[in-house]
Amino acid sequence: MQWPVTLLGLAGYLSVVGYAVAGVFQILVWNPLAAVPGATLDEIHAVMDRANESLSAPVVLVWAATGTLLAAAVLIATLKQSISIKVTTVLYLLLLALGAPSHMMASFPAGMGIADAFATSGGDHAPWGVMLYIVSALAFLALPVVAVSRNRPEAPGV
Repeated sequence: MQWPVTLLGLAGYLSVVGYAVAGVFQILVWNPLAAVPGATLDEIHAVMDRANESLSAPVVLVWAATGTLLAAAVLIATLKQSISIKVTTVLYLLLLALGAPSHMMASFPAGMGIADAFATSGGDHAPWGVMLYIVSALAFLALPVVAVSRNRPEAPGV
């Protein structure tokens, strides 16, 4: 087993999982609480239920599971040494870069539900959504740099 490759695979996997977990909390917990200050999550759900609205939790959980499963596939391929370090890096950066548009699509039904139930805007009210978009933007900017970089010859024993 090659430790640098293994560490890269685990770091990339944990980065994508962390993004997914933060995205789930942003959509289902932090944003609703920020959109309706002073209300508890149970109170928000009760008002949304009465208005026949929801946060569309199944959509959000499928979004997070999809990213996590794709990252797991990259991790497995990395650990089996089926892909190079460069390809591993590019794939994880791609998953993180695609996090922003997919997060926006996953959060849209929840945002509209909040907007309709509470007569507010459907956008992000909590700051953590912006943080996710910054991570995605940085990954997007790093993608071409990594993709066009030259492969370094590996040192013996690595």
